[in-house]
Amino acid sequence: MTAIIALLPWAVLLLVALPLSFLRRPRLARFSPEPPPAPPRVSVIVPARDEAANISGCLGTLLQSTWPDYEIIVVDDRSQDGTREIAEALAEQTGGRVRVVAGEPLPDGWIGKPWACWQGFQAATGDLLLFTDADTRHAPELVARAVRAMKDREADMLSVLPRQVMVGFWERFILPHVWFIITSRYPLMTRVNRTSDPLAAMANGQFILARREAYEGVGGHEAVKDEVVEDVVLAQHMVRAGRLIFVAHGEEFIRTRMYASLAGIIEGWSKNVARGARIGATPRLRPIAPWVAAALPLVAWVLPPTLLAAALAGLGGPGLELWAGAATGASLFYWFVADLQQRVPVAYALTFPFGALATALVFIRSAVRGDRIRWKGRDYS
Repeated sequence: MTAIIALLPWAVLLLVALPLSFLRRPRLARFSPEPPPAPPRVSVIVPARDEAANISGCLGTLLQSTWPDYEIIVVDDRSQDGTREIAEALAEQTGGRVRVVAGEPLPDGWIGKPWACWQGFQAATGDLLLFTDADTRHAPELVARAVRAMKDREADMLSVLPRQVMVGFWERFILPHVWFIITSRYPLMTRVNRTSDPLAAMANGQFILARREAYEGVGGHEAVKDEVVEDVVLAQHMVRAGRLIFVAHGEEFIRTRMYASLAGIIEGWSKNVARGARIGATPRLRPIAPWVAAALPLVAWVLPPTLLAAALAGLGGPGLELWAGAATGASLFYWFVADLQQRVPVAYALTFPFGALATALVFIRSAVRGDRIRWKGRDYS
């Protein structure tokens, strides 16, 4: 009986978490791609620092948009790799559709991305402001569906969750576990979309569409100038001000490949996962929130196979072997389905204990570093 009770958390994963990952998802595909009779102008703002490998691909898909009235503003955040030159060459071919803003030096107290977004906003002329990353790729109808969703839901800010492209070994090995932890914090987008609690608010900085009036009303990116998770904090400001947010899944219409190397994964996630865990927790729990996030993959995915190996080696009784075997089997099944869902080869399900351990180490690294951040050649504290 004790072993059966101890298996309940893994039973919940199979009976609750997996179905929830497929059901009750607000989807962008449910909204029409037809523009209204008088379409508002959309200013697409792309902050870019050392994005030479991505900027042409991003702009190429943005320029295929079916939305009738839009401008694209690329803010070159003092790149050293030719990003600005590539963007300017493309801008010359677009008849004014693309403009390149040369970023000013980073002021004290600002993080790079909010500063670039703020400069893009100051150059924008649209009633709707779309902030998107240089490593994204957009379907032609994405903007149209997003604007329609914002209108139909009467939202002040809309964010779209893209398909995360995972190509290399390390991406497929670690990143699904990162998404598991984030999803555990925000299991239901339907709750996020009707929340009046700022701590339950979230947004994805890879695609944020905001009404100019609402954006200005909460102070825009100037209000989150020192935040490395500026997207979530901006959403919290919106909710705190009584504004409505809407988050939708749009994997069919937007995709991104965030990090292509192990070093990029470690550095990229180390900069923000601890801070992200803290800002989504109550003040009393903030000191321990990053450590709880780090412990989650260890308890859920590393502990069962470790105890199974110990039991098979003769340590512990038959009860431990039964529990550890059942929990490991449930975990393997979970990751088989989760990898299928995330378009990762299912053979990676067999690596789940090691991927979970690597992910926990990244979270621990982020927690130990605290507010000391290094990203794209800049150090923040």
